[in-house]
Amino acid sequence: MTISRYDSATSKTAKKNGVANGASFRGAARTTERRAGGSSPRQSRAAGPRPETTLAQGGGTVDATTGAIVPPIHIATTFVRDADNQYRRGYCYGRSDNATARQVEDVLTNIESGSGTLLFASGMAAATTAFLALQRPAHVVVPTAMYWGLQQWLEDDAPSHGLDVTFVDAGDHLALRNAIRPNCTRLVWIETPSNPIWSITDIVEAARCAHDAGALLAIDSTVPTPVLTRPLTLGADIVLHSATKYLNGHSDVVAGAMVFAKRAAAYESAARLRRRMGSALGSFEAALLLRGLRTLHVRVRHQSASAMAIAEHFADHPAIARVLYPGLLSHPGHAIAARQMQGGFGGMLSMRIRGGEDAAISIAGRLKVWKRATSLGGVESLVEHRSSIEGPGSSCPSDLLRFSVGLEDVDDLIGDIEGSLASAASDSRPSRSRSPSGRKRAQVRL
Repeated sequence: MTISRYDSATSKTAKKNGVANGASFRGAARTTERRAGGSSPRQSRAAGPRPETTLAQGGGTVDATTGAIVPPIHIATTFVRDADNQYRRGYCYGRSDNATARQVEDVLTNIESGSGTLLFASGMAAATTAFLALQRPAHVVVPTAMYWGLQQWLEDDAPSHGLDVTFVDAGDHLALRNAIRPNCTRLVWIETPSNPIWSITDIVEAARCAHDAGALLAIDSTVPTPVLTRPLTLGADIVLHSATKYLNGHSDVVAGAMVFAKRAAAYESAARLRRRMGSALGSFEAALLLRGLRTLHVRVRHQSASAMAIAEHFADHPAIARVLYPGLLSHPGHAIAARQMQGGFGGMLSMRIRGGEDAAISIAGRLKVWKRATSLGGVESLVEHRSSIEGPGSSCPSDLLRFSVGLEDVDDLIGDIEGSLASAASDSRPSRSRSPSGRKRAQVRL
């Protein structure tokens, strides 16, 4: 099997497309109702609570035995059979799944408007299962701009599993369509916004391209979360989340999730692999994930608003070569992002620093409020020199700093970056004083 690459030849923004337009869940739900020929919002409420309510109440279940509003954690690894040798209660062995995980799966299925969800021990476990579950021979189309860990797996390991991989600029729908092989491509995978340059792919158009060729469309929606984008309502077949990030949101759980539009062959194949490979999420992690989900909508909206303010503040800063954030009018994918992201543009942005790699690392090293750490989506703000993490072969620009906006005061976050930039600029200026030897101090160039 082979790997190939296919290449093709502001504040007003926030008010227009951001939080001022109302909750994204509410807008997405109404859009779904209209497409499905549903009833009015007042009438539709009888069918069930809004996603914000489902999240805040952790699914809304109350423990039948104690009346507890926080569900118990089921830690059992094995379960008793019925007298006639059946398992009518639905549980056999803890490697397959557990009751706590099923509660979280039900919540995610609900808020994504899906038919079924599978939780995994990590986002990578979920993502690789999506590919390994495909019927062979399998050609897959994936974006050139995507999460580095999965990109490495697709380049280095996927071919040995019988997968023929084509990388393409997924933001160019003509290039995407040309890369898909009718009746041969089984899966089209996109990530929007893409990590770490935050390019945008049109989900509706990607779904059309995939389905016209008989392929499924899977979307890594880790960054927008269902608060801002619900890909299944836009035509996607599978939604992937690294639940370690925003869904949990507290930097204390590693988890992954796949939500399916239909509980059909793709779901059954992935569920079978999860059971056989033992990659299900444990009960303690599931309980923490459920706790994090209760505040998802509040956190994501706050983080999106702060990210927008930071992006606008530094858009024209002399020390910044470019701010990468889909909420900015200058972003090439802004119009598409505004159409498919409701309530904000996410809590992630990147800045390309004038002076290159050394300047970027120096500025990151001077930050105090932002923590220098990998990952994203937590309540604390993180900064990362991404190309250092990805290492040799990374396509990430070496002058890029990736920022994950947390819940801190936005003025503190802006002030910290401003202070770091000012400190670096001050150190780069030639000093007029002389060392004891009589030589001028060496100028530090950033």
